Amino acid sequence: MTEFDLEQTLLADYNRTWSRDGVSGERIAYRLGELSKIGLTAKFGVTRVGFSPLEQQAKELVMGWMREAGMNVTQDGAGNVVGRIDGKQNQYDAVASGSHLDSVPEGGHFDGPLGVIAALEVAEAWKEQGVTPTKPYEVYIFTDEEGTRFNGGLTGSRAMTGALDMETQVTLKDAEGLSFEEVLATTGKTVKGFTEAKRENLGMERFIEVHIEQGKKLERANLPVGIVQGIAGPSWTEIIFEGKAGHAGNTPMDDRQDALTAASELFLYIEKAPAMVSTTGVATVGKVHVEPNGANVIPGKVSLITDIRDIEEQSRDQIVSNVVKKAHEIADSRNVKVAITEKMRTPPVPIGTQMTDILNRVFDDMNIEKQYLVSGAGHDAMMLGAQIPVAMIFVRSKDGVSHNPAEWTSLTDCTICAHVLKQAIEKCMEQ
Repeated sequence: MTEFDLEQTLLADYNRTWSRDGVSGERIAYRLGELSKIGLTAKFGVTRVGFSPLEQQAKELVMGWMREAGMNVTQDGAGNVVGRIDGKQNQYDAVASGSHLDSVPEGGHFDGPLGVIAALEVAEAWKEQGVTPTKPYEVYIFTDEEGTRFNGGLTGSRAMTGALDMETQVTLKDAEGLSFEEVLATTGKTVKGFTEAKRENLGMERFIEVHIEQGKKLERANLPVGIVQGIAGPSWTEIIFEGKAGHAGNTPMDDRQDALTAASELFLYIEKAPAMVSTTGVATVGKVHVEPNGANVIPGKVSLITDIRDIEEQSRDQIVSNVVKKAHEIADSRNVKVAITEKMRTPPVPIGTQMTDILNRVFDDMNIEKQYLVSGAGHDAMMLGAQIPVAMIFVRSKDGVSHNPAEWTSLTDCTICAHVLKQAIEKCMEQ
């Protein structure tokens, strides 16, 4: 591997005039750079999947920074980290921010970490300014947002909010055949402790999450940040076609039970399914497993995961229903079996006018043109949004690339977003 230095690359074209009012772009660059070293790959991406020792290592690093910033730090049984500063009026629930530190395999260095570091930068800025917030302030690191290990994301925030089905969760196994309990043990956690992470009262008054856009709208508008108006709700469904493996040379074409051709027919349907129902829906098959996976063997079993999302719950659910119906029709017509299991179904979350108004005022104060966006991706904020007011600030992504080593957001944009977040948190404290 040739030398990779994220910190220096970020600093190369940084507009240092944004290092002011306690917010330090240089500190943001250093911290993103240090996190990039944990799970760094040969392609200069990062593999730091949920429930891995690497994810915990990254959390430990940030927990140290939290303590240096004067925060009281705790970690619950699900691995969620909370850094807290007491306010002048501690009878109130906390105003909070944060994100996650896990990644997809061969992911980028901004998806998740930027939201954590920006949230921590608010506390650092107050420390430098000698400011004690009016209300308590908390910074969160949620466990396993991406869901790579067990094909179901937002795990830490679902555990905290009570939205996780633990009866199903404990039956899951990862790609290596390790049970959920065995995987928890690799980072010193237990199923009992994980279950106890559920909160009866969130203890949060409001939550704002910073995240890279993972799209091109801000770049096309030449704007550093934007205001999210709603978060699409994802639905993950596992579909398994089971036919009959056979010799590729000796089995006639009219006497086959090919699980892969059945799955392929469904793939093509899924590509067209959203447009039949909605203008904002999307559907993806990103994970497929073929058995026995031999070049000269007819596939006997194919497992796939569908990811279907929309900002309207009714239309999203209709797309899912249509795909499930089509899978059964294909199985019947091709004489194969099909088994369908819902892995996750999360309601979309609209951003309320109260939180949007706060961000509108911050953008006006900073003379930033407003760009309103919809998040097609799921985020931890959506789990909290079922119980408390939430908001999201998107930050410009170069070429819209994400979940890829080429994922990039300039340090100037990262620092601008930290200023926006700081002012938004302060306005939340006033209400």
